Amino acid sequence: MPNDTSSRSSLPRTGRTRTRPRPAALLAGPVPILTAAVLWGTTGTAGSFAPAGAPAAAVGAAGLTLGGLLLFLTAPGARALPRTCTVRERALLVLGALAVAGYPLTFYPAVARTGVAVATVVALGAAPVFAGLLGLLTGRARPTVRWALATGVAVLGCAVLVLGPRFAGDRVPVDAVGVLLAGLAGLSYAGYALVGGRLIAGGHASGAVMGAMFAGAALLVLPVVLREAGPWLPTARGALVVLYLGAVTTFLGYRLFGHGLSRTGAGTATALTLVEPAVAAVLGVVVLGERLPAVSWCGLGVMAPGIVLLTLPAAGRGRRR
Repeated sequence: MPNDTSSRSSLPRTGRTRTRPRPAALLAGPVPILTAAVLWGTTGTAGSFAPAGAPAAAVGAAGLTLGGLLLFLTAPGARALPRTCTVRERALLVLGALAVAGYPLTFYPAVARTGVAVATVVALGAAPVFAGLLGLLTGRARPTVRWALATGVAVLGCAVLVLGPRFAGDRVPVDAVGVLLAGLAGLSYAGYALVGGRLIAGGHASGAVMGAMFAGAALLVLPVVLREAGPWLPTARGALVVLYLGAVTTFLGYRLFGHGLSRTGAGTATALTLVEPAVAAVLGVVVLGERLPAVSWCGLGVMAPGIVLLTLPAAGRGRRR
């Protein structure tokens, strides 16, 4: 994962940490990321209100197009970033845009083939693992034991939460292609988190980085929107759903995520977003009237300690600046 700037920014130059985590350290990194994950957890419920017959991939792509445009237009420095950055950083921007565009184009088809439960657990469960492995392979940082333990607990809780109905006796066959697509979605998510973290750690503003990457992704998915847009899009319900997905879950969510990513490593950031399926499950019960078995609620209880451990700064002896 990229340089964990949260630990460096909260440590004095002597290398000693305070025994109590400062509230500012939480608000600078983990809390914005958790807030973004809560917003992302509402996408499934919001998408369910789209008009009948609207393709899921087209709805997601339309939200990404609108959100990417808003991020690009409102972020200072986003338009100048591709011109002012180095050749290597420009290549990273392209790679990040490809990763951003790849997520809705793989995740939504995975949902269509395997269902929400399997696609969610594979994509979001694989994302922090991919982030740690990519960080290790690129030499950015070595995953810590604390990160591995907390992530393992959170992934386990996530799996139990979303696969609870299957554990309760629902034995629907799993589509292998759908599982592969969900895994690619997790890789895409980890990829743009890693790229964004590296560019932000290189001194670029988080808003500019997110604006440039999402603007590129919006251009990449625009043909999907134009091809799949039908009579559902100009309707009031269709427009409101796309507006919510674009303005709230994409624009606001990724502004918060970019802000938190400037103070948090990509491995920790992607692990923190495992709270997303928990939010989605609760909203499904409260808003959509879905039912979860007891084992799913147990998974939510297992996930909570891992999320808390990832959110709170490590106590004890710190690393030198």
